[in-house]
Amino acid sequence: MNTLASPLPKGRPREFDPEQVVQGAMDIFWSNGYQGTSLPDLLQATGLSRSSLYAAFGDKHGLFLLALDRYIANALARIDQEMDGQRDPWDGLRLFLSGYVQRNSGAKGRKGCLVVATAMELAGKDADVEKRIRGFFQAVEGRLADTFERARGQGTLADGLAPRDAARMLLAMVEGLRVIAKTGVDGKVWQASVDALLGRLIR
Repeated sequence: MNTLASPLPKGRPREFDPEQVVQGAMDIFWSNGYQGTSLPDLLQATGLSRSSLYAAFGDKHGLFLLALDRYIANALARIDQEMDGQRDPWDGLRLFLSGYVQRNSGAKGRKGCLVVATAMELAGKDADVEKRIRGFFQAVEGRLADTFERARGQGTLADGLAPRDAARMLLAMVEGLRVIAKTGVDGKVWQASVDALLGRLIR
């Protein structure tokens, strides 16, 4: 699946930076959710007038899809760095998990994850959103499965455990972590949990 962000609308030169607009929109949608973000909220966050927003991005939904694409692209790029194929698979997984813990602990965790929040809010109601959310989870699962496959090739994956099953187990845990992290759980608790799970996956 193509996981790159959707191209920004093209046309005559504008007096604003579309990249900055999408970033501003992403931040406000991330904080408030789709339904919780009003048009005045978007105009304030992006610095656009109502007419400029509609002319450049179509409507609130069109801008939201671009913001969601930006968030997903950023997340996958970060995961690719953490689980680089040149890195030992277990070192990559530890780096990936420690990043999740760091980004989802305490006050940071209360902000939550735009993908998870959007999945709960819109995935069953909006086909465009559902396609993106499903694609993101499939992309993360695939990267995890590839990493576990490398571990199996080294003879370090737990006996009887398929790489794809290990990937799904870990994905379910980290996304569940993001939901519970909204309560402000201490990072040390999560770190102990992910360390315990990794310990069961290593041969």
